[in-house]
Amino acid sequence: MAIFVYAENINGVYKKAAFEAVSYAKTIADQLGDTVTAIAVNPTDSSDSLYKYGANQVINIKDEGLKNFSAKAYAQAVNEVANGNILIFPHTTDASSVAPMLAIMKDYSLITNVLEAPESITPFQVKRRAFSGKGFMHAKADAQGVIVTVSQNAFGVKENPVTGSEEVKDLTVANEDTKVLSHEQSSGKLDLKEAEIVVSAGRGMKGPENWGMIEDLANTLGAATACSKPVSDIGWRPHTEHVGQTGKAISPNLYIAVGISGAIQHLAGVNSSKTIVVINSDPEAPFFKSADYGIVGDAFQIIPALTQKIKALKG
Repeated sequence: MAIFVYAENINGVYKKAAFEAVSYAKTIADQLGDTVTAIAVNPTDSSDSLYKYGANQVINIKDEGLKNFSAKAYAQAVNEVANGNILIFPHTTDASSVAPMLAIMKDYSLITNVLEAPESITPFQVKRRAFSGKGFMHAKADAQGVIVTVSQNAFGVKENPVTGSEEVKDLTVANEDTKVLSHEQSSGKLDLKEAEIVVSAGRGMKGPENWGMIEDLANTLGAATACSKPVSDIGWRPHTEHVGQTGKAISPNLYIAVGISGAIQHLAGVNSSKTIVVINSDPEAPFFKSADYGIVGDAFQIIPALTQKIKALKG
């Protein structure tokens, strides 16, 4: 029986998280000698981008009632077409709200925020993040089927091209509970939650007029920009850039924090980063305790010098 994967799209466009989930499903399918079936809701992107990462079949659900997101309605739609006992979801905000609904409908086990390929398939056991990213656990599914959500940037996107086929499924799912949510429109900027490198700054930047150097460093590194909660609260940066306990939780390979003290609420959103670099003029800043690398000094001198060095290396 095929391994199923939910290929999330935003406004019809597949995101990196979908490719990572398909890559993860392909790894399991190869272990079992099985195939991967991807499920997408109202995509506009070509299925070719999913075949590239190992999807043997793509089921495109077409349903006008699902143009606005509803976790319950999306779960019902996926439930109608997914008849396997292993279902893979990306650990994004929307997908993470669909997965538990589907687990209830199917009476399957749910394991969230997984980091690696499963240690065993029967029983299904896998390493996952726990305690807001402060620890790990090895979770075992004991139901007849399992739904997992794959932590972003943990497993990685792995090309594994196959010759795939596409099936269009016309559904009419009752969607009375829909709440219209405003997804961030694609602006050409790197998606913060999917970025492998993030440059973030706080009140140590002294004002919004000084963010040019942060953006310059981010552009040089091919990184996304982020900020602390106080910075977004006072309007220096948009709320879409706020990372932390009440903002976005991210897990990049490299997180550079400039002028951020490192309160526990901020750490809750970034402590899944593989490498943390802290730049702060205060040697007693709490963030240094969580940093892999720390620089004590004036960001207004360090950031331009660092950016120039990186440009020179790249050039």
